[in-house]
Amino acid sequence: MPELPEVETTRRGVEPHVVGHRVRALLVHEPRLRWRVPSSLPAKVQGATILAALRRAKYLLFRLDGGALKAPATLLVHLGMSGNLRVLPATTPRLTHDHFDLVLDSGETLRFNDPRRFGSLHLVEGDPAEHPLLRQLGPEPLEAGFDGGTLWRASRKRRVAVKQFIMDAKVVVGVGNIYASEALFRAGIRPGRQARGLTRAECDRLAAAIRTVLAKAIEVGGTTLRDYVGVDGNPGYFRQKLFVYERAGEACRKCGTAVRQRVQGQRSTYWCPACQR
Repeated sequence: MPELPEVETTRRGVEPHVVGHRVRALLVHEPRLRWRVPSSLPAKVQGATILAALRRAKYLLFRLDGGALKAPATLLVHLGMSGNLRVLPATTPRLTHDHFDLVLDSGETLRFNDPRRFGSLHLVEGDPAEHPLLRQLGPEPLEAGFDGGTLWRASRKRRVAVKQFIMDAKVVVGVGNIYASEALFRAGIRPGRQARGLTRAECDRLAAAIRTVLAKAIEVGGTTLRDYVGVDGNPGYFRQKLFVYERAGEACRKCGTAVRQRVQGQRSTYWCPACQR
């Protein structure tokens, strides 16, 4: 599933191709995504200019103005479990799971492919921060304001395991399963510990580890495990830098102890029993 680094990599990849360009057409080939794409949406965005390509958590936000729009609006895109956006010449033949094209005046198209159709496309008229999909989201881990204090205050009465705690988008956005395991390893914290048992120093280490892991993943284009590829069609390479994720039984890269694995919250969790306490 594309996580925050993969979505940010996508945003950075498409931004120079779309910002400042006018939408010639939105071609919806398959409206049955996670939520059905309204038949009225293409007419609303036709002729609009893309002012910015932004990200909130794992959502891409394309700010639009002009054309048929009565006021600035936002195209809200989620990649789902297997989706990707690619910038292609508009004449490129479609593949089986290409579900919509945002055709630009440059002759290029922003094409969405999603084999599982768990992605989504919405037009938000008004403040996107107030949209139901975004309203309850926690802080961005790579922005100012997220630190150990954020985790410390949120964790005080939480009996939930710390791995589930940091994967809660109301606590902090974008810490998916892979990056939660990797951040906990870097912070030296076992994933099964109760969040309320963290010390302030551990919260400081964990916040720093989350920022480091996500930043490093973005640098190399994310983590490819099954379906994910970047906007240019190339895979992400953070998998080569993983310390514990999907390395059960292999030697810890730090101390040599065998990495362990168990199911936690219906997701596989990996940790080093020597390095993490």
